[in-house]
Amino acid sequence: MQIGMIGLGRMGGNMSRRLMRAGHRCVVFSAHATSREALAKEGATAVGSLAEMVRSLEEKPRVVWVMLPAGRVTEETVEALGDLLEPDDIIVDGGNSFYKDDIRRAETLAGKRLHYVDCGTSGGVWGLERGYCMMIGGAKEAVAHLDPIFAALAPGQGDIPRTPGREDGDPRVERGYIHAGPPGAGHFVKMVHNGIEYGLMQAYAEGFDILRNKDSQDLPENERFTLNMPDIAEVWRRGSVVSSWLLDLGAAALAKDPQLKDFSGFVQDSGEGRWTIEAAIEEAVPAEVLSAALYARFRSRQDHTFGEKMLSAMRFGFGGHIEGQQPGAGVKNAG
Repeated sequence: MQIGMIGLGRMGGNMSRRLMRAGHRCVVFSAHATSREALAKEGATAVGSLAEMVRSLEEKPRVVWVMLPAGRVTEETVEALGDLLEPDDIIVDGGNSFYKDDIRRAETLAGKRLHYVDCGTSGGVWGLERGYCMMIGGAKEAVAHLDPIFAALAPGQGDIPRTPGREDGDPRVERGYIHAGPPGAGHFVKMVHNGIEYGLMQAYAEGFDILRNKDSQDLPENERFTLNMPDIAEVWRRGSVVSSWLLDLGAAALAKDPQLKDFSGFVQDSGEGRWTIEAAIEEAVPAEVLSAALYARFRSRQDHTFGEKMLSAMRFGFGGHIEGQQPGAGVKNAG
């Protein structure tokens, strides 16, 4: 298929590369000429404007994937595309937009007979090789048309054993992508995914902080242990019930620097955690752990513990997030 990709940052560029590896043809645009030129050298068609992109997309219905930070830049880009595209064309927002914005945009674009698909995308800087887990919202027909794109971006089933009882389930989910529901549903599922991620990361951070401080001078001498953080992380990766990719990333950071000296412990939040708590309030659903994890990130900006350095190290590991970088400075796949 032919697809237009707008935004060639940490994820958009690698998604274009993965699509081209699978034989798809990419027309790419970025405000940064160097990013466009780099993809052009790898086989993409680089364009200098949205209008030129639409003209360059010969295959109909046209498909344009927007991979920009949530907020004003995405809003303005979708609005501009709505004026440039023709009936039956498809706009995909693969960033981290708020799901209520998706619902509004879909309704507006439907008046122009355009399709809007929201795609929560997880995979970070590792997605080029590992693939991207995707949570998709939109009309069934539009999502079905895009299936070759989603299939190419997804991780595939790999060597993960099939869950017992799933023999008659939707095979797409076993390959790493799901049609979650109508417009907005994809980003809603991804939003809650990121809220859960906050809680998981906070649990690891607090646990390693407790381990690290077992040699505290405030403890009786015979109760003090000097524990090996890299080795504990490593052994937990192998057969433990708390093993996960997040732990893999934490173990890699500790193996490189057991004291995590390169991390200050300043932990940013990219928005989805806050939206998840807002959704919990609207639904009157208790979310004690996720709320506490969000507030712990706020507190990290005042003083820093070893646990917060661990949080920061994991966040850098999966998404390349730089300490202190404000949301909107680049596309984020996760909190």
